[in-house]
Amino acid sequence: MFVQQLEPVADSLGLSALVATLPLITVLVLLGVVRMKAHLAGLIGLTVAALVAWLAYGMPLGQTFAGAAQGAVFGLFPILWIVINALWVYRMTVRTRHFDILRRSFGRLSDDPRIQALVVAFCFGALLEALAGFGAPVAICSVMLVALGFEPVRAAVVALVANTAPVAFGAMGTPVVTLAEVTGLPLDTVASVVGRQTPLLALVVPLVLVGLVDGRRGLRETWVPALVCGVAFAVAQFAASNYVSAQLADIGAALAGAGALVALPGARKPAEEPVRAAVLTGVRSDELDEDDPRPEVLRAYAPYALIVAVFSVAQIPAVKEVLAQATRTFDWPFLNVAGPDGEAVGQNVFSLPLLSTGGTLVLLAGLGTAAVLRVHARVALREWAATVYELRFAILTVTSVLALAYVMNLSGQAATIGHFVAAAGAGLAFLSPVLGWFGVAVSGSDTSANALFGALQVTAAQQSGLSPELLAAANSSGGVLGKMISPQNLTIACAAVGLAGKEGDLLRKVLPWSIGLLLVMCLIVVGQSTAVLGWMLP
Repeated sequence: MFVQQLEPVADSLGLSALVATLPLITVLVLLGVVRMKAHLAGLIGLTVAALVAWLAYGMPLGQTFAGAAQGAVFGLFPILWIVINALWVYRMTVRTRHFDILRRSFGRLSDDPRIQALVVAFCFGALLEALAGFGAPVAICSVMLVALGFEPVRAAVVALVANTAPVAFGAMGTPVVTLAEVTGLPLDTVASVVGRQTPLLALVVPLVLVGLVDGRRGLRETWVPALVCGVAFAVAQFAASNYVSAQLADIGAALAGAGALVALPGARKPAEEPVRAAVLTGVRSDELDEDDPRPEVLRAYAPYALIVAVFSVAQIPAVKEVLAQATRTFDWPFLNVAGPDGEAVGQNVFSLPLLSTGGTLVLLAGLGTAAVLRVHARVALREWAATVYELRFAILTVTSVLALAYVMNLSGQAATIGHFVAAAGAGLAFLSPVLGWFGVAVSGSDTSANALFGALQVTAAQQSGLSPELLAAANSSGGVLGKMISPQNLTIACAAVGLAGKEGDLLRKVLPWSIGLLLVMCLIVVGQSTAVLGWMLP
């Protein structure tokens, strides 16, 4: 048995923490300064983590490799299993052109560009984040806004800022699933706390978007639709994450937000011509004027209805119990680790949820989608393989980052850093979202930031007397606000609207919003750590 040490370097917590941060510093410097590809930075960071575990912490090489292997396997299943199948559903809608029909359907909801920004960037962007994530919402929504006549820079900024509130539950809940796994906290508990933080952002972001589109006039004239959309989104996200399923949080929120706008009479009236002329300085695509047969419109919405239906049925207690019976739990080979207290750590045992995991449920919905959209089995299989190929670098990135996180957690590196950071005391509640924000800003992924810093947040919380669930959730909720300034997302936005090389210009426009909203999240978490907002927690 390998027993973790908190102060392996010269019996000093400070020096040990400094050495333990080397893998994280390596990854962050390679990504943020050297601008190395994320999968290469992850592999190099994993190597550094393994060396620190072996040379500084005395973890046997066999157990180090076993820990890394478990992290990589968890990255493949269930994390990437969810992402691959969700993106596969989206690819099938693109191949059959039902995605274009859906896009036109959204575009016809209103003639007002400020409302269009809410429908496309906020609501539809959240739907894309729920299914695909990993930059897809920014790329697709930017192009859609340009097609509606938005000037490219404005379209990119709106898409980037909108891609905040849904990120923590993106890709069928992948970030919170990862957070629960690396921290050892129950998924339902983590999702519940995150679902009491990010909905508060959803109340603000729509107002920010109409302000970005049309300044003070936009806020003055369309604050009611923006607020109604934000409230509907927030209520649905809270309800789904707390009482239904974390995987359905963004889908339910996106549909609720769009539904609220459709139901609001004032939101659908045509915009005044001066408003359109001032806001829409680009060229509107003629393709948006095409009429689509009603049956095809219904088919375009069918994949999302199928996903909601499959996940809803899976939450029925009897069905849930049957699906859980397929879960396999076993001791991970060559891994026998105890914490500093001598108690065996939970990661010695690996759980494989074959049927109850989100990826399998999305796969079932995908099979239904193929039938509804009349995609031949051979074509559907080819699209699935193409999805895997498209995600090949993301697969390397996620597996290497999770392998790194597992090595740091199992060797004791994360615990050392957590004990050291706990010295911040009550100030830790304010700094916790900042750490997640920084991780996403550099890595471009809330999933990666949760894998890197989730266990650290929990250890620091336990040492400082704060709620581990609160700080773990704060890592993810603060992280969503770093998405808009991550080099990855900035590059995607620029490429989508034809502004290659203008990433710096976009960064200057979105950075103030990123920092401002982060400050709001920090104050929310501080409030939730005290009696002021503590009543909000489950």
